[in-house]
Amino acid sequence: MSLLDRLPEVRGRLTPARPMADLSWLRTGGPAEVLFQPADLADLQGFLCATPPDIPVFPVGVCSNLIIRDGGIDGVVIRLGRGFNGVEIEGNTVTCGAAALDAHVAKRAADAGIDLAFLRTIPGAIGGAVKMNAGCYGSYTADVFVSARGVSRDGTLIELGHEDMGFAYRSSTIPKGMVLTEVTLRGPKASPETIHTKMEEALAKREATQPVKDRSCGSTFRNPAGFSSTGQADDVHDLKAWKLIDDAGMRGATVGDAQMSPKHSNFLVNRGDATATDLETLGELVRKRVFETSGITLEWEIMRVGRPEKTIEADTQN
Repeated sequence: MSLLDRLPEVRGRLTPARPMADLSWLRTGGPAEVLFQPADLADLQGFLCATPPDIPVFPVGVCSNLIIRDGGIDGVVIRLGRGFNGVEIEGNTVTCGAAALDAHVAKRAADAGIDLAFLRTIPGAIGGAVKMNAGCYGSYTADVFVSARGVSRDGTLIELGHEDMGFAYRSSTIPKGMVLTEVTLRGPKASPETIHTKMEEALAKREATQPVKDRSCGSTFRNPAGFSSTGQADDVHDLKAWKLIDDAGMRGATVGDAQMSPKHSNFLVNRGDATATDLETLGELVRKRVFETSGITLEWEIMRVGRPEKTIEADTQN
């Protein structure tokens, strides 16, 4: 019996052997065994409730922080789309679907005089921003988070408050198997003009220092110091991942068409025809060289999911 035959009927779309490379910002990776795109919350809830518990389920957003391995992803990949990307504003509170893009939320909030400007430069969707506690220039999703709603693996509706999230640097403790569907954020008030100017300045700074036109997932490794850049002139470079990579001589290093960007050495980019194996192999080589030169083991910030087609070389301590 195929996996598709074991799944319940849905009002959304179930697609077997769905290629994932075209959904990935890195344009690499194998297929999802089955891709499920729910029609709405009730469709998602019914699907999770009726899907046998031994079938793995993996939710994705716009895949802006994923290396999808070349062997593909076993089980069901859930991708939220229309019906999960709305944005509603009341006072200084923004409630948005988990599939709403970070940049879109930031712009809608700015129009209403709510400062969520830091989200403007973060690629991806709000669900991923919450899960990874995304942040930049010293601001984090946890700073503006109020609550989140979603569906557990058994189909139960769940609401989580700030105290339930376990926010830390680039992480949270969302229950395993839960699919986030809606998030509420609260930001400080300011004039729309001030916030839009702030966002334009951040975009210009990002374009000047990061390879924004290349295929990448943003920062590849977490800063060992445990916090993001503040963007200020007096921000020290101690224990920043890019500095450790530079010191290891790995700026611009390549494996196939995978490269550590010459513009920002903590950005892993696909120059054209890199495979997921090329990208992950280069990342592991960087970790090995950094450990050899500094004694520090870099931790991946990009998630790597699915089955590799061959063993990844150059692994380090973990």
